[in-house]
Amino acid sequence: MQVEEKLIKKVLNRDVNAMEALYNQYAPALLSLCFRYCGNREDAEDVLHDGFIKIMRNVANFKVRKGSSFEGWMKRIMVNTALNHLRDRAKEKKFLDIEPIQDLLEINDEGEVGPDAVFPDVSQEKIMEIICDLPPGYRTVFNLYVFENYLHKEIAELLCCSENTSKSQLSKARILLRKKLNQLASEKKTIKIYEKT
Repeated sequence: MQVEEKLIKKVLNRDVNAMEALYNQYAPALLSLCFRYCGNREDAEDVLHDGFIKIMRNVANFKVRKGSSFEGWMKRIMVNTALNHLRDRAKEKKFLDIEPIQDLLEINDEGEVGPDAVFPDVSQEKIMEIICDLPPGYRTVFNLYVFENYLHKEIAELLCCSENTSKSQLSKARILLRKKLNQLASEKKTIKIYEKT
């Protein structure tokens, strides 16, 4: 934390090299976070840019507290910036519908792999791609609950929806993820069978 504190002090003094070092140190992880919410690189980069402007403007507001971290503080700013981006898109009638979405697919449980199944042949990049392909409402709640550890009550407050809507969106996201992972696993098995023959 001492190195981080020194960097923060330099950023507070508007040291351009320190600002660049801060960006270089945290941008990759924060871009990944933004990508999970936005679903595409272009929007994720816009959110990252806007989020870093907020971080630089508000770095003086960061207070070192027991159990808190500068990175955690920055992540919260990025999550809020991503949510604002999604809300703006919703206002444009282009993107987010957080109210309950009609089931996109009828899911048949026959042969369905359970929720605790492990998919060892699926890369982390592929799983991220599948998450980013989720409908925006599902993806937003999934990210907040799974990656940011928000409670449904907190998600409901953030997204101006009911707790039941949050729970429903998460459940549907998990079902859809499981279905896509099952399809992927099935395709890989088929490819392996053809390779053996």
